[in-house]
Amino acid sequence: MLKKILGGLTLALVVLAAFIATRPADFTLQRTATLSVTPDVAFTLVNDFRHWGEWSPWGKLDPNQQTTYSGAESGVGAVYTWSGNDDVGEGRMTIEESKVNELVRIKLEFIRPFAATNTTTFTFKPTQGGTEVTWAMSGTNNFLSKAFDVFMDMDAMVGKDFEKGLASMTTAAEAESKKRAEAEAVRVAEERAAAEKAAAEAAAAAAPAVEGSAGVAQPTP
Repeated sequence: MLKKILGGLTLALVVLAAFIATRPADFTLQRTATLSVTPDVAFTLVNDFRHWGEWSPWGKLDPNQQTTYSGAESGVGAVYTWSGNDDVGEGRMTIEESKVNELVRIKLEFIRPFAATNTTTFTFKPTQGGTEVTWAMSGTNNFLSKAFDVFMDMDAMVGKDFEKGLASMTTAAEAESKKRAEAEAVRVAEERAAAEKAAAEAAAAAAPAVEGSAGVAQPTP
């Protein structure tokens, strides 16, 4: 009886392993949101890793996580590394391609709790009322990843985080857009005030000369 049970379990495992092996190796998942800001605002939040803390869905999972920035200030060559608890793990991101206000492509390397290398891409497309932002991740599953995907819906799990991130990005982008608009309004007001002051000073400087010329006696013909 025991042999039959063990034989059945072995057969089931073999069948399961064969099924897992036939699962697709390559994967892509993505989410899209429309932000009511111009492309340059949304692009900056992604192209500069120092802004990720404003909207990343994983940034607040471990307030004590260690983060470092190296390489370029932003764009191609910028590097961001993190290390934290089991919720955030450890990894590194490197921007490999950056097209102003259009695209940011990132090499995403997971170190812990599992090793994997994927590609993350953000695209920015002007649309009526704002900017359409698409956040995508693609890569290749090994056997263990395939097995995990059999029992867990990775698209739903990671996609949910992407949706949270895009919602937070919307809030951060709107705040940044408002700040820029206020700064621009201040700049315009200061320039107008400076121009009015310069005009008033020029008028004041010209006034004595006009008065002096008016008081000079004209020769009798």
